[in-house]
Amino acid sequence: MFLLRFLCGKGCKPTTDEDLESQGYQGVSAVNVGVTALAHDLSHFEINSQVPELPAGVKYEFQTFPVDPRAIADGDGMTVYVSTTDPRESSCVPIEVQVAAVQRSQARAEKNYTEADAIHKKIIESGYRILNQNNEETLARKYRIRLRGIDAPENAMPYGKEAKEELTKIVQGQSLRVLVYGEDQYERYVADIYCDDKFVQELMLKKGFAWHYATYDQRPELARWEREARAKRVGLWASSNPEEPWEWRKKNKKKGRKRIRRKGKSKG
Repeated sequence: MFLLRFLCGKGCKPTTDEDLESQGYQGVSAVNVGVTALAHDLSHFEINSQVPELPAGVKYEFQTFPVDPRAIADGDGMTVYVSTTDPRESSCVPIEVQVAAVQRSQARAEKNYTEADAIHKKIIESGYRILNQNNEETLARKYRIRLRGIDAPENAMPYGKEAKEELTKIVQGQSLRVLVYGEDQYERYVADIYCDDKFVQELMLKKGFAWHYATYDQRPELARWEREARAKRVGLWASSNPEEPWEWRKKNKKKGRKRIRRKGKSKG
């Protein structure tokens, strides 16, 4: 049932490898939205795998595709993609996205690249994307990530550019281990991030490119790493009195409201 929900959705007739190849899909395994290899992997996972115990508070974890440096938003946020062959992901791919992936492959097989691009645009608008890794196309889900427990300077702040560059240097081209704790008000996934078994938040704090965000995370090790960076005067701590990003956001939010009020009065 797990596999059928993934491949077909509710009320959809299961499709064989031969059916899909005859439709010009070149075998759905090319975009990893089902078929024999995935069925084997999933059955092997369900029968033989033991789910490791996660740290307290973690809802789930996943591995990402290598991170595109253009997907780094700032010093504490990024966009990542996760393969839909991940057993947790495979069970919740919308049927319309599965169908669109097949239709795109068909269009490309017919060399109708304009149509294929238009279909891919719809897939992207649904929160997915087809990525090419090692000459194999894979359907991937998009996640916007907020690094848990730290607050880096905003891009427009002093050291904001440097914080973004440091995070980019750490994660670009790397597959990340992501431990998700929940979502914030901006629908970003709040998570601990590991790159080559190194805790990314620790690296950012020790380099002096982030504050410990104590309002939302009381882990003592985060406070300790910030203190160590302060003592060494590295990163933003080279400045005598750096402004906290949460105070900067609050101040600039008020300025924005004042501008809106002034515009309203001028219109009157």
